Amino acid sequence: MRALTSLLQIPLDIVDRQHGRLFLWLPVCFAVGIGLFFAQSLEPSRVLLWALAGAGAGAGALLALRRIPPRAAPLLIAVVAVICGFVNAGLRTHLVAEPVLGFRYYGPVEGRVIKIDRSASDALRLTLDEVVLRDVSPERVPARVRVSLHGRQDFVSPAPGMRLAMTAHLSPPPGPTEPGGFDFQRMAWFDRLGAVGYTRVPVLRVAKSDPTPLLWVHQLRQSLSTALQSRLSGQIGAFSAAILTGDRSGISLGSAEALRGANLSHLLAISGLHMGLLTGAVFYALRLMLAMIPGAALTWPIKKIAAAGALATGGFYLALSGFNVATERAFVMVSVMLVAVLLDRQAISLRAVALAALILLLIQPEVLPEPGFQMSFAATTALVAVFSIVRRMSLMTRWPRWMRGLATVVLSSAVAGIATAPVAAAHFNRISDYGLIANVTAVPVMGAVVMPSAVLALLLTPFGLQGLALAVMGQGIRWILFVAGTVSSWEGAVSRIAAPPPSTLPLIALGGVFVILWRGRWQVLGVLPVAAGFLLWALHERPVLLVSDDGGLVGRLSAEGRALSKPKGAGFAARVWLENDGDRPDQARAAARPMPPLDVAGVRIKHVTGRGWQEAAQTACRHADLVIVNKVWEGARPEPCLVIDLAVLRQSGALAFREERGALWLDTAYGVAGARYWNTPELREGKAVTAREARTKRPPVALGMRFGRADAGEVRIAQREK
Repeated sequence: MRALTSLLQIPLDIVDRQHGRLFLWLPVCFAVGIGLFFAQSLEPSRVLLWALAGAGAGAGALLALRRIPPRAAPLLIAVVAVICGFVNAGLRTHLVAEPVLGFRYYGPVEGRVIKIDRSASDALRLTLDEVVLRDVSPERVPARVRVSLHGRQDFVSPAPGMRLAMTAHLSPPPGPTEPGGFDFQRMAWFDRLGAVGYTRVPVLRVAKSDPTPLLWVHQLRQSLSTALQSRLSGQIGAFSAAILTGDRSGISLGSAEALRGANLSHLLAISGLHMGLLTGAVFYALRLMLAMIPGAALTWPIKKIAAAGALATGGFYLALSGFNVATERAFVMVSVMLVAVLLDRQAISLRAVALAALILLLIQPEVLPEPGFQMSFAATTALVAVFSIVRRMSLMTRWPRWMRGLATVVLSSAVAGIATAPVAAAHFNRISDYGLIANVTAVPVMGAVVMPSAVLALLLTPFGLQGLALAVMGQGIRWILFVAGTVSSWEGAVSRIAAPPPSTLPLIALGGVFVILWRGRWQVLGVLPVAAGFLLWALHERPVLLVSDDGGLVGRLSAEGRALSKPKGAGFAARVWLENDGDRPDQARAAARPMPPLDVAGVRIKHVTGRGWQEAAQTACRHADLVIVNKVWEGARPEPCLVIDLAVLRQSGALAFREERGALWLDTAYGVAGARYWNTPELREGKAVTAREARTKRPPVALGMRFGRADAGEVRIAQREK
């Protein structure tokens, strides 16, 4: 008993040394709970969620009644925070539940426009609610659908609140393009998006726009965008419209690629940088104007008045941007800091960052896996931590003012770049090798010239004197575009990075947070999970063979890279595969590579498509162990091979074949993702799904394959006996 007491004393002593830092760990523990919820291969039942909620409430009651020893309370609080994160994610999953289209639909679609953006192919894209579909009962109609507009579409100018009708192709949100890849179905579920599709016929207006505040803001947004692009021509006007209104329709593909190559594309998105610069400029401008009023600085709380004005400006900027997700996140972070000023608290601190993260995760737990959230808080946390050290150690106090300013710009760009590099590389499979140079030369111009000029132009607009301010802003944008074009054109400007395994980013994040937040000698231990994450990344091998979810495209690794089976078609899957390989996303070039045999680990594999596919598959079956076809096989399956047809792929999703320990291992997209509400109709209909079905998604059993149990979502196929 004494030994057990001594053993328990160790973590209690360690926690005691973290006094004053424990609040910073709350969002970390909360995020761990959310991560555990999304990592489940089987949807947690409501009984489990209620049980965990009860356990958390009971533990909270014990803490409130002080029935827990004070030294043990922080450990219990951490456990409760993990439970709360898990339950909150489950609650959010149920609260956003809406019907998901269960089949491919072609016919009339009617709905009200709630959002306008552009697709990856630069087509205008509408999100509709109050949807009506022909011959579909109202209880099965999705709450929202998203439709891309192709062909001639100049008969109507869509606006929020407008009711439109069209003839469109709709289908359920697609699954991952490869096992373990980006899960669009999960994102669509939390966006209440039950179907996606396109139309090639003109869209017609069937009712006048509802006179809502959202419509008024959109009209103001469009008017401002048009005015900016008329006063500042070309890409300068398009850039100004993007940073002030969120309208990126005028940005050319060349400019967008140059900004990405120079790691300056974050300047286009209305995110934390823009919100911080704008509200900061308003704050200091208001404070300066109030200080110039005789006696105001002595009698008025001008700092709080300026903070309130900056907060209102940030709210208006959020509405003007169309309530973009990144802008919402930035507004929450800025609001926490400005409210801290109103409450006479330190505005920029790790506590403010922790509170902003906690608020965001509480409202929208689904943002945790998103790159925007991860990059925002990685950069902000690292910057606040590093500059607190610089301030505490007085490292720049004796330097000249101009040198301190230059050092601050270089240090902030370097810290933010290092902190966000693993996240950017993991999600976007690229690193801008000269991004530091580009950011050091462009971001200061954004903060010192572009955003202040934009605020000044806004203030002078009622007097018709905004021309000079816009001209200055235009010169700043011209410099940013020049830097982007120059840096991105340098040889070796972009390095392609292969996708990491799922455990890499959590290990790096937890290790980095431990280094920043922990006090004491054990702080250095945070380096170990970071090193483990990078080691796993370096050792991770990409699948030898990939098959798209429709069976029409296969990609086989070769000495020259992944060879694709066709130069066109399934373009999105092809691009994602190549990017995840760390390769150039050029489908035509990949299709021109010599295609090696599809055999993996001694298992002979054939892929059959096109006319006469059934006869060709019969022939291939005589010489192969496994045949993949992109059609539904009618009638008896051929012997002696195994056939994966379209019916199987609809149940399994995309496939990945890899060799491990001399055996062929097959990962299915839905097997890796598990059985969750966003990808399993049976769960949405209230039917039970077993853990085994969640891992295998049934196809291996249905095909009669000989398989052995592996990790969740993996099936080992034994080579057929001759």
